[in-house]
This record gives sequence, structure tokens and C-alpha cells, in this order.
Amino acid sequence: MTKKQLAIQIIERLKQEYEQAECTLDYNEAWKLLVSVRLAAQCTDARVNVIVEELYKIYPDVKSLAEAPVEEIEKIVRPCGLGKSKARDISACMKILYEQYDGKVPEDFDALLKLPGVGRKSANLIMGDVFHKPAIVTDTHCIRLVNRMGLVDNIKEPKKVEMALWKLIPPEEGSDFCHRLVNHGRDVCTARTKPHCDMCCVNDLCARNGVDGNDNK
Repeated sequence: MTKKQLAIQIIERLKQEYEQAECTLDYNEAWKLLVSVRLAAQCTDARVNVIVEELYKIYPDVKSLAEAPVEEIEKIVRPCGLGKSKARDISACMKILYEQYDGKVPEDFDALLKLPGVGRKSANLIMGDVFHKPAIVTDTHCIRLVNRMGLVDNIKEPKKVEMALWKLIPPEEGSDFCHRLVNHGRDVCTARTKPHCDMCCVNDLCARNGVDGNDNK
């Protein structure tokens, strides 16, 4: 079985197992997802969802957050960890959105990468979830699972994993596939405990269990 064939089978199994493929960060505007994804670094999505509620009560739009003192932002977001750097990035990012983009998030991958605190993972999340463009979000769950499943071979660097997956995953499937990997990684193919292979919907396809996809295609 080629890696492309393996990828298609895994995608279909995960679709059956996790019908809903959604970002677990709460947002109703694109700029809020930018804020949340920055806060989510080394923090759970559940905690971020609680913290941003307080943040948006005080600063309900891009303008007010852009004009907010960084120290005040830091006080609110500190429970997410790395409060000083996250507050600084959020403040700088909102200033750019307000001053250069009329308060809107740019619909361009390279423009997103130029925003403070936005890397490839965040930019891909925005492109996929907000703008419904092809995207592959290589978070820790994605990297762990695609290595275990045999879609990539011992590649841990996020950009290299992303580039490898672009060759295997149909563009229209990428964003939802990555969301489903998050669900699967949290519930079944866990990091901190032994993976629950007996509960896994792709158990018989997984390289961990002896299935070997070759990379000729």
C-alpha cells in the first residue's frame, strides 16, 4: 500500500469515527481565532476559551484591543502561561490589523505569517477554518499521529511534516483531517499514556501495528 492509499483510508475511517471536524477554540470572528490560537500555545483550548471571555468583555473588538495597554492584556491572559510574550504579540497583531487591514484578518497566507505571533500552524488554521482554503495544521497531535500511523517516517519538524502531508492528503480534506487527528489524539492515540490501540478505528492500518506503506507515490 502506498502512503497516498494509506492516507485516503485513514481519512475515511476518521470521518466515520468523528463526524464533526471542528476547531475546539471558541470564536465568532476571525480576529478572535488569531487571539485564541496565540494563547493556546502550551495551554489547553478549554482554558483559553474561558480566558478570552473575560478578555472580550473588556476589549470587544480589534480597535479596543489594539489600544489596550499591554500590561492590562497580560493581567487577563496570564493564566494561559507565557503571559508577557503572548500579550505583547496579541497587542502588536491587533495594532497591525487595525492600522493596515481596517480591522480585518488578511486572506493571504504570507500576510498572516508576517503578523506577530503567527507561525505556519496558526496561519494554516486561519486559512482552513476562517477562509475555507486548503490547509494542514501540524500541531503536536498531528505530528505524533502521522508518525505513528506511518504517513511520515520519523519526521518531527512541523514544516517538514506539513510539506510531506501536502503530497498525500487531498487539499479539500486537509483542514478537517487535522481536526480529526486532534480528536483522535486526545481520546485514543494519546501522548501521556499508552495509546488505546484496542479502541482505535485505524488499528489495522497503523504502522505501529505492522502495516507498512511505501513512499513511491
